[in-house]
Amino acid sequence: MHKVLAEVRTWHRPLMVMVSVMAALVLVSFVGLLIDSREILNESVWLKPAKFGISFVLYGATLAWLLSRLRKGKRFGWWLGTVFAVTGVVDVGFVAVQAARGTFSHFNANTDTFNQVGQQVFMSGVLGLFGASLVIAILLQFQRVGDAPLNRAIRTGIALALAGMALAFYLVGANGARQQTVDAYGNAVELGGSHGVGVEAGGPGLPFVHWSTEGGDLRVPHFIGLHAIHALLAVVVLLSVLAVRVVWLRPERVRARLVGVAVIAYTGLMVTTSVQAFRGQSVIHPDGQTLGLFGGFLALSLLLLVFTIASARRQAAVPETGSDKILAGETLKV
Repeated sequence: MHKVLAEVRTWHRPLMVMVSVMAALVLVSFVGLLIDSREILNESVWLKPAKFGISFVLYGATLAWLLSRLRKGKRFGWWLGTVFAVTGVVDVGFVAVQAARGTFSHFNANTDTFNQVGQQVFMSGVLGLFGASLVIAILLQFQRVGDAPLNRAIRTGIALALAGMALAFYLVGANGARQQTVDAYGNAVELGGSHGVGVEAGGPGLPFVHWSTEGGDLRVPHFIGLHAIHALLAVVVLLSVLAVRVVWLRPERVRARLVGVAVIAYTGLMVTTSVQAFRGQSVIHPDGQTLGLFGGFLALSLLLLVFTIASARRQAAVPETGSDKILAGETLKV
């Protein structure tokens, strides 16, 4: 336990401060969910800060750990992480303040001064978060921060996270959607953008995440991409645990290939949900085209998985067979 805590203390400090702030926001938001009855678009005003807080806790802690493992450009990486931390606090802070005010943080096109200034800061923050993550991803592509499976998970996970972030540029208004609605107090609000495709915001949605059950929702692939690195790191941990008992999993190259298979499967999930959302189709109502696309990625992933496992098992058996032959030869000589 002391060893773990000692390692955590070496993680990027400004990012860990941001993680602590976000964790506090999550607690406040959950209290708000319980005691504050105000709603906008049929969901609690505190739901969005809660979701953002959780995402930034996970992603911020991961970045803090990754930056502590850099071998080259550590100082540059420290500044990039600091930019991400400050920008994250400002951006999510705006989301929390707007929630407390009972109005919209995203897409809010109203002309009051506070909102107009906040929207400009918010948009700049999206660019800052994406830019810092992009440069950190580039730094990680050109150096080794762990063994082969871990490196592959980190590099591809960060790349998929960037793709998920890129969807945010569409989410914040590039789709040009316009909608007239009201805030928690019944005041008129114009929304200058939407995460929905083929459906207006505020309709029926899944519990907690509130992804639309009636039309396309770009928050689905956005979420999947943003947390790709966490899913892939979980695969690395699982393979490492299994390798203790499974002999053919012990070589790095085998586990790295299996991580590669997981990357293909996860990318397939992200591509499928992206296409599905842009087609205006709810994530829980896939049609034949969506199922066919997902099935294709799944079939490819399973084929590669079977091939990788079969190859690894054959290679693991070779040394043992060779050893038996040598022993047999020595026995004959005697």
